[in-house]
Amino acid sequence: MAQLLHFVFLISVLGSMHHTVNGIVMEKLANKKLCADEDCAYAISLAKAEDDYIAVDCRFINIRRGQLIYVYSKLLPEEGAGEFWFGSVYSDRFVDQMGVLGYFPSNLVKETHVFKKGKTEIMTTVSSVLDIDNIIGSFV
Repeated sequence: MAQLLHFVFLISVLGSMHHTVNGIVMEKLANKKLCADEDCAYAISLAKAEDDYIAVDCRFINIRRGQLIYVYSKLLPEEGAGEFWFGSVYSDRFVDQMGVLGYFPSNLVKETHVFKKGKTEIMTTVSSVLDIDNIIGSFV
């Protein structure tokens, strides 16, 4: 009986050690981006959403018409590709999307105030969505 319990315990431990993680590989949105500084930590501008947008995947954010968005980087698109900016929704009152960072189509917003011109050109990198320490500008 003791041998059976040891065997069951051993199988349980070995079984719990084997985990497979499957993910979806997403295409890179651009090879370069413009930022206000080398770390893309400072906002380039404040923009106002002119239309609603529903995020197509985890790299993007939902925006609603009239919401203000801090823009941290602007992707430099390849020819024929859409232009996306990276930012965070801002609101005077609490909303679910506030503080969430992600991409959105630049043609759906209008810049209302430019803090600093995005003149620093940086190569984009593919990062894990789970990279919490370096979330600004990641998962391009």
